[in-house]
Amino acid sequence: MAIPIMLGVTVLTFWVLSLIPGNAAQQLLGPEATPEDIALLEQQLGLDKPGVVRYLEWLQGAVTGDLGQSIVSRQPVSEILSQRLPVTGEIVLLAFVVSLVLAIPVALLAAHKPDGVMDRISMVVSTLGLSVANYVLALLLVLVFAVTLGWLPAIGFVPLEDGLWPNLRSMILPSAAIGLPLFCFYTRFLRGDLVDQMQQEEYVTTARAKGVGSWSVLIKHAFRNSSFGLITIVGLNLGALIGGTVIIEQIFALPGIGQMLLQAINTRDFVVVQAAVVIFALVAVLANLIVDLLYAVLDPRIRYGSS
Repeated sequence: MAIPIMLGVTVLTFWVLSLIPGNAAQQLLGPEATPEDIALLEQQLGLDKPGVVRYLEWLQGAVTGDLGQSIVSRQPVSEILSQRLPVTGEIVLLAFVVSLVLAIPVALLAAHKPDGVMDRISMVVSTLGLSVANYVLALLLVLVFAVTLGWLPAIGFVPLEDGLWPNLRSMILPSAAIGLPLFCFYTRFLRGDLVDQMQQEEYVTTARAKGVGSWSVLIKHAFRNSSFGLITIVGLNLGALIGGTVIIEQIFALPGIGQMLLQAINTRDFVVVQAAVVIFALVAVLANLIVDLLYAVLDPRIRYGSS
């Protein structure tokens, strides 16, 4: 299903871009340009060709690994992506790993004693975190940690080559803006599923009757079954996680794919937009594939294909 999904995404993206008024030639020449100047530049850029022809030409190159050249900068798109992909990848990786690593122990502590102190604290924090949009949270983090306290930089990106700690300092706030809502969502989901497992499943009652300790039942039995739901949610959220970088990178002035996508949309650079959307769609498709494979790893009874 990956191939038709990817094709559908590119067709839909190309069609939506064609509905936006104006094109790259108008954006490059400005509002004072004459129709003759615009027509001449459109011919030079190949924008005078029918939309179907331009899409098929782009698709033919994309299949062979050539994503074309930016209409605005005339720079190869693959070169642009190689410069910006590490920035977005680092944000997503930090936000994903930290949110998941923190959510699992917090959910286990909350589910161990439902309605206890830790459970109530986690529920309050999760509700607050889910109630705030990531772009609002980003501005609040900047106000507190960059403006008021001065601990972290408000904007900008420091490459890893310039030092690990300077790089991490520049990525803490944007990663937190994306990762905190994820942490709250994962915590609340996993806690609820664990409590259901502990209170309703017969295998938990059997394990307790055999004298197995509550922590062993929770971690070795309930958590293993709850991990299926958590993996599903993580796979589905990964696409949204990458999409969230579009706004966050703009707020923190990070040179990632999200910022590149917004700039390309504003300049009607459909070649760059297509490439960014393909990257986002590819990550989402691969995430769902990995989720399916992990099902079979966690539960040997699950097998794919015919025997």
